[in-house]
Amino acid sequence: MEDRIERIKQLLQNHNYKLTPQREATVRVLLENEEDHLSAEDVFMLVKDKAPETGLATVYRTLELLAELQIVHKMNFGDGVARYDLRSENMERHHHHLLCIQCGTVDEIMDNWLVAIEERVEKEYKFQITDHRLVFHGVCYRCSGKSRPDRLGVDPGLSN
Repeated sequence: MEDRIERIKQLLQNHNYKLTPQREATVRVLLENEEDHLSAEDVFMLVKDKAPETGLATVYRTLELLAELQIVHKMNFGDGVARYDLRSENMERHHHHLLCIQCGTVDEIMDNWLVAIEERVEKEYKFQITDHRLVFHGVCYRCSGKSRPDRLGVDPGLSN
């Protein structure tokens, strides 16, 4: 974790920002809960345990800065709540999500199946893609009573 914090600190410095104690507490919370899709309020409640002097507005500003610098992805799954997902360092593009319309659980698809589509769009439309988002809405295996998928790349059990 310390290596990742150091890389984030360096990225902030490259953009003339400092890793303040409040920002570091926010980053640590995101790293410790990397499998979750936390709202700003969720992050704030966890940051308060690490840095009680940190206010909600500071957490919001930090999350917006991290999103602007593409350290986190800011997502909305249709419930009106922005959620933050730490960008994977080893992935060129964002991963995809499965959103259960019954229980609200969010699972991740780590495979990037859209490479061919991206290449076609870039070629045919002369459009340089920097990222994309894909959310599948449906009923998860938990709600449908089916057994857990064993598919590599799907990380079941993540909740929003």
